[in-house]
Amino acid sequence: MSELRKDSLSFFEALGQSVANVSPTLTPALSVAVVASIAGNASWLVFLICTVALVIVAFNIGELARRIPAAGSFFIYISRSLGPVWGVLSGWAMLAAYLFTALALTIATSIFVKTFFASIGMPIAVPNILMYLIISALVWIFATRDIRISSRIGLTLEVVSVSIIMIVLVITLTHYKFAPDTTQLTLKGSSFGGIAQAIVFGIFSYVGFESAASLGKETKNPKVVIPRAIMWTAVSSGIFFMISAYVITQGFGDNATALGSSAAPIGDITSHFSKWMTAPVYFGATVSSFACALASINAFGRMMFSLGRYQFMHASMGIVHKKQHTPIAALSVGVLLNFVICAIFANNAETNTYGWYGTLASYGFIIVYLLCSIAAPVLLKSTGELRPKHIVYGTLGVVLMLFALGGSVYPVPSAPYNYFPYAFAAYMLIGFAWFSFIKMRSPHVLLGIERDMESAAAE
Repeated sequence: MSELRKDSLSFFEALGQSVANVSPTLTPALSVAVVASIAGNASWLVFLICTVALVIVAFNIGELARRIPAAGSFFIYISRSLGPVWGVLSGWAMLAAYLFTALALTIATSIFVKTFFASIGMPIAVPNILMYLIISALVWIFATRDIRISSRIGLTLEVVSVSIIMIVLVITLTHYKFAPDTTQLTLKGSSFGGIAQAIVFGIFSYVGFESAASLGKETKNPKVVIPRAIMWTAVSSGIFFMISAYVITQGFGDNATALGSSAAPIGDITSHFSKWMTAPVYFGATVSSFACALASINAFGRMMFSLGRYQFMHASMGIVHKKQHTPIAALSVGVLLNFVICAIFANNAETNTYGWYGTLASYGFIIVYLLCSIAAPVLLKSTGELRPKHIVYGTLGVVLMLFALGGSVYPVPSAPYNYFPYAFAAYMLIGFAWFSFIKMRSPHVLLGIERDMESAAAE
């Protein structure tokens, strides 16, 4: 049977997978406005706190990746640390997380494509369903090719996009002669409650930073490269988000209310200070969102591939392309689901569906980040490598993710967001029921995972 291409990816290609999945451009393009509507002039502080939280989670994930390089990443990590039940449930959660991220970014790509053409005086009236078909087809073409190509494309597109945003930020700072913004630095008008609530949404800007872990079998020296790529992504993205929030808020004249109601904060700034940059910014947002959709499908495919090889999905999900060495069947299923779900809700406002899919994705990530923070010290204890710092990082990771999970359901959000937690809980129950059925009907599957864990421990 064909296998994934081993030892083919460098550090920068693994980094490209995580960076593209985070899609840093989307935060200044969309998410900063949401954070500002809650935290006001403390938006930069929100991203600073979020960066610290995700760096802690990145440390825990890195400890697992350093000892268990595998294509299934979290499914394998948690199975070998906490047992097959939790491992399968984490894999099930990540399938939804990566798929809904791809859905959200497909919608975002559609929005930005239309906005870009409108900004150059050539508005297009393409039906949403046709846009989703084109985007999904392009994602499939790139995803099913050599993973080295899609990783390089993802990193290249994101570098171009972030560079454009940085130019806009520098122009904005130049307009203010680089003077310190005392309104923000003193957190004028902000409240502890607003900051705490905004942190919950701020964490969602980072999801996907860990996706390099899904390339464990395809990366050179994965025990070193994967943890480094994950940590670099969390740190660099956080710094970029914090700077972006600070400069954009200043660009709005410290008017957090105006920023919070903006649908395109970067576009609003460029139209005010340098109109010629508006089109490049939207172009950058387009390529960034597409790169993220591509990275999400790549991660989804490799998660499905791992579950297929372990017989928790149909065996066909473990099929690998003989020439390109990519999980062709799993990737095709992911792209098909991406298009079908987008098409079903194509008549809804795209800004609404973007929010729906992004929110649903966040539940999967939070659950798995929490489980990884538990799994890391448990695994290290079993290998005799546990140190006090591992206990501290693991505990902090659990506390922070529980805070994020609780904050996503209380205060109770408005409809339809108030239904999403229960919908995701139902999805997880279905996964648990499916696992229980397989365990009862085919106990050899569970034994296979246990043997795999034993062989890994002996390596």
